[in-house]
Order: sequence, then structure tokens, then C-alpha cells
Amino acid sequence: MKAPICDFINKYVSNDVQRLHMPGHKGKSFLGCEILDITEVLGADALYSANGIIRESEENASSIFESGATYYSCEGSSLSVRAMCYLARAYAIANRQGGRLWALAGRNAHSSFLSASVLLDFEIEWLSAEGESYLSGNISPKAIEKALSSVDILPFCVYITSPDYLGNISDIKEISRVCKKYGVPLLVDNAHGAYLKFLENSKHPLDLGATMCCDSAHKTLPSLTGGGYLHISKDAPKFFGSNAKSALALFGSSSPSYLILASLDNLNLYLCDGYQEKLCSFLSEVRVLKKNLVALGYTLVGNEELKLTIRAKDYGYLGSELYSTLYEKGLVCEFSDKDYLVMMLAPENGKKALDAIFSALSAIPKKAPILDTPPRFFPCKAVMSPKSAYMSESEEIDIKNATGRIMAGLSVSCPPAVAVVACGEEINEGAIKMLKYYGIDKCRVVK
Repeated sequence: MKAPICDFINKYVSNDVQRLHMPGHKGKSFLGCEILDITEVLGADALYSANGIIRESEENASSIFESGATYYSCEGSSLSVRAMCYLARAYAIANRQGGRLWALAGRNAHSSFLSASVLLDFEIEWLSAEGESYLSGNISPKAIEKALSSVDILPFCVYITSPDYLGNISDIKEISRVCKKYGVPLLVDNAHGAYLKFLENSKHPLDLGATMCCDSAHKTLPSLTGGGYLHISKDAPKFFGSNAKSALALFGSSSPSYLILASLDNLNLYLCDGYQEKLCSFLSEVRVLKKNLVALGYTLVGNEELKLTIRAKDYGYLGSELYSTLYEKGLVCEFSDKDYLVMMLAPENGKKALDAIFSALSAIPKKAPILDTPPRFFPCKAVMSPKSAYMSESEEIDIKNATGRIMAGLSVSCPPAVAVVACGEEINEGAIKMLKYYGIDKCRVVK
């Protein structure tokens, strides 16, 4: 296998040409990477109409992931989420006579899914995850079956986030069986799970029956930030592959980063050169670490192998306190709130990092558990479409004055980028308690 994008860029650099094109740095070194940063010059292909080196590289990625087709994103999974929603919605319009256009989705969806609903103007019926946090939990295949069997007009897609932010993986194989029974495409936000393909037994959504899914290569694989994939399964309708590039172009920048493209291209070589063996070896060490932490009294959450999530209060601390303690020891974690500490691992961390994690956590004395829990999540009632609410005249108000008001913004930070209240929903007292608990004191509502 070749790395055609990298090969082209290296040849272009070696020719020492005068760069009379974008970008404005002209290959001169400011950060150090500029010499490799080009644009769509002759021979460099173009991401959204690829028929040269980018197409060849994407086909290499497709063969690695054993997909029907794989397309690159330079804007992470957010771009691919919107493209997936567009494709599923457009396919529904093309193949049925009128009717309501809506999606059935897990409530712990990333904000990019909410922005897709605004941009594409579709309604959402939410499925609450069976778990301990609004951020996380399993979406039950039975709940999906119940929802699909009880409606006259089927949704244009079922949308699931798996793995979720705290590291729970839903039963995608069984969910896909239910979706196929009703003829509804299954879209999976697999942003945190690109590596699942390379387990000894693949747990990648494509291999479990998803119609389409997106991976953020940069989250768990050694890609530059922004590198991602849109995968389409081999048995998906041809419509999806035929229209995928136009869907990505609709939402993506017209100036995709060639540094990110080169990173994805080079990643193909990396994945073919013993990555699976390296991953499996590292995971055996991660399992030992997790077992030892449990023996110390830590409570771990989730079934995703490369994520280490601690329920901090069981050990007598807030998640944010554990974060600060580890930060002082040179260990910078992915995320924390009052309840959880999240670490994202990869083989590139190596055993040295795992030893440092154990050393730091074992030095923290266990205290009496903190017994208070997050406010219970009570979904708010949708009274406007996401688009209508987001596009309405709005105002920012204090959360304490928001009861009965309609959410106009996303009111969510990243991480974790999961909304307590979706735009178009009427804010209730339960939501206000949750927003306050997570430190959100203002929100944007319909005026």
C-alpha cells in the first residue's frame, strides 16, 4: 500500500517551486509544518471531487476498514454527522411520498447532531439511555423496537452514539437487527471508537450492521486533530455512496487541510504495519491497570477498553479534584466534572503512562464516599422544531428565570458537547437543576 498524498506533498516540496497560490505562508516556517501545507494545486486532487491521489488514499482506508466506501473529513466527526443526516434524510425524501421527516436518536447525542437538525430542519424523538448519567448509558434495542413498532410514519434514521463520552458501548449488532427489520437506516456516531475495528474481534459499527458511521481518527488513532472518516457499509443503498461527497461539501470547508489529509493518508500505512498487535498488547496492560485500580477501591464506569472513567465520588472526591491532583503530577486528563474523571488512552501512551496513572491514583488516600448524586434527568417537552427555535429572535437570560421558556441555543460546552436541553424544548424545573449542577448559569431562549 502506498501513501499517495504524502508522496505528492514530499515531491512537491523537493521541487522547491515558487508558491504563487494559497496559503499565504508560502511554505516558510512559522510553526514548522508550513512546508507541507499546500492547497489544491495541479496534481493534488480535491477532497470533494476526488479522482486522483485523495481518491486512491480513501480507497486504501476503505480496504482497511472493509467498508463499502470511506471518505475523509478534515473537520472531525462533526462534518460526517451532518453529512450522514443529510444522506439519510435525502434518501427518505427520494423514496417515499411526503410525510413527517424525523429521526429517532439517543439523548446523549453530540451537539453536531443538534446542529444537523437545525440546518436540515428535521424533528427528533429522543431515546433516553439506560445509565447513571445524561452523558452516558446503553440505548436498549427493545426501546428502539417499541418506538418503531408504534408509529405510522417511520423515522428517516435511527441515530446512536456509541461509544459515548463516559465509555459505554451499546448493543449495535442487535440494534441494527431491529433497524433492518423496519427498513430504517442505522447511523452510528463512532467518533470515540475508530480503534474498535482493530480489536481481536472487531466491535466496529460497520461490522455490527450499521448503515453508516463516522470515526474521529484523531480521538483514538495517531492522526492530527480534525482527521475523521465517513464510512458507508457494503450493503447500504447506492444512493449514499453516490451522494456522499456532495453531502460532505455542503457542510465542509472549501479549504480542507492538506496536513490533515496527509495525516490520514500516512495513517493507512501505520494501521497496516502491526497496529492490531500493538493495540492488543497495550490493551492487556490497560486491563491490568483497571483491575489494580478496582483493587484500590476505585469504581470504574463503562465497557470501552481504551477509556478509563472513574466515578470519583465513590472514592471520596469530586472528579474535578482528581483531575487537579493528576494535572499537578503531569497527567492531563480528557474531562472531569463533579462526578467523573475521564482518561482517553492509546498505544502511543505506552506502559510508562499507565504506570504513572497507577502511581498517582494509588497515592491518593481513599475517603468516605460523597453521597450526593446529580439531579435526575427529566426530558423537556419539544414545543418548536429545532430550526424554528434556533432561528427565532432570542435573548440570554439567567437559568434561574428560565422555567417555561423555550431553549433557542445549544447551551453546551465541549467537552462533553451533550445538551441537557435541546433547542426547541420548553425548559422545566428538572432541567434547571441539572444546568445549575453542571455550572451553566445562563442560556439563550426564544424571545
